[in-house]
Amino acid sequence: MTPLQLAQLKLERRVPPPVSDTPEDAARADWLYNAAEELLRGGSVSFQRRMRPAQGVAAEEFALAVDEYVNNRLADSEVHTPALGWLLITTALGNADKTAVAELLGRSDHPLGKLGEIAEMLLEPLVDDALVAKAEDDEL
Repeated sequence: MTPLQLAQLKLERRVPPPVSDTPEDAARADWLYNAAEELLRGGSVSFQRRMRPAQGVAAEEFALAVDEYVNNRLADSEVHTPALGWLLITTALGNADKTAVAELLGRSDHPLGKLGEIAEMLLEPLVDDALVAKAEDDEL
C-alpha cells in the first residue's frame, strides 16, 4: 500500500468528534469558529484576563502557520500540480486562482476549509482563557 493510499484510508476511517450539547461546549465551539473567522479575514484575535498579560493569535502568526503548512505539503510532494506558480501568476494579474489555493491547502471538511482547521489549531489552546476573560468582562 502506498503512503498516499494509507493516508486516504486513515482519512476515511477517521471518526468525527463526539457531539456535545453542554453550554460550555457550545460556547467553546462558538468562540473557536468566530475567532477562526477573524483570522481568515486578516484580523488578529486577542483577549486579556484580569491581572494577566494579553493573549491571542496575531494575523502574522496565522499567516506563518499557513505558510509552514503549505511548505510542508510541497516538501512532502503532496501537491501534484504547479499550483504555487499559478497562484503567484494569477494573483500578480489581479485574480487569485482558487483551484491553485485548493490544491495547495488540500481537502477539508471544516466549514471554513483547511484555513479554518489551521486557525482553530492555533486558537484551541486559548479557548478556555478566552471564555474566562469574556465572563470577567461581562461581570463589569
